Amino acid sequence: MLQETPLRSVAAGVPGEGKRPHAARPFFFISDLHLSDAIPHTVAAFEHFVRVTAEQADSVFILGDLFEYWIGDDMLAEPFVARMAALMHTLPERGIALYIMHGNRDFLMGKRFMKAAGAIWLPDPFVITAFGTRIALAHGDALCTADRGYQWFRKLARSRFAQMLFLAWPYRWRRALAERMRSDSEAGRARPPLPKYDVTAEGVGALFKKTGTTTLIHGHTHRPAQHREPGGTRWVLPDWDLDHGAHGEKRGGYLRIDTEGIRAYRLD
Repeated sequence: MLQETPLRSVAAGVPGEGKRPHAARPFFFISDLHLSDAIPHTVAAFEHFVRVTAEQADSVFILGDLFEYWIGDDMLAEPFVARMAALMHTLPERGIALYIMHGNRDFLMGKRFMKAAGAIWLPDPFVITAFGTRIALAHGDALCTADRGYQWFRKLARSRFAQMLFLAWPYRWRRALAERMRSDSEAGRARPPLPKYDVTAEGVGALFKKTGTTTLIHGHTHRPAQHREPGGTRWVLPDWDLDHGAHGEKRGGYLRIDTEGIRAYRLD
């Protein structure tokens, strides 16, 4: 279901915080970090982002695929996951609102995780009003309408019944399946992405029409850019990878929105 809110009224309602949002501080947007203990350099970059870069922010938005996979909130028992949740909880503790949207890899993140991270969950899509501009937020996978097989799977996997069945499995079974899927994903990393895995003009146009917006921010495709679409402007967030790039190449960054508009920044 489409949601809409003036951003600052939400930021003022961060659980456990009585602070008012900062009148002119920026909003930061990131996605597709795919965090796991197998990518220590990327994790270190995220820790720096939370502790240092985000210090000047009013709000931080994570638009999906924060983790490489999420097989249920019982993952919080794992030391790495608990450490990441505690790290993110420092944001609302410092008066910085944290919003998290599900991605295609971590859509099973539930209330226990959101509470542990001090985060507010955002449905996909979601409309905010930031510095006078109405902006549609999405992970992006629902916009890849040419990939009909995936769209069928997405609808099935997001159903309550399918999720209840999966979460009823023993943890070790769920973990083994997720690791196998991650291995398959790593094997396909070197192959060039097919056009059907990108968003379509039809999908983007329908979202602009549905939301009544002319600005869209999303992730998922790992093709960061500012696109001029017939219905408006589409900003694609970069994925983060500081562990697999050739010759020490670093990938990653964030969008910043403030009184001067929307700007893209690379990682520090």
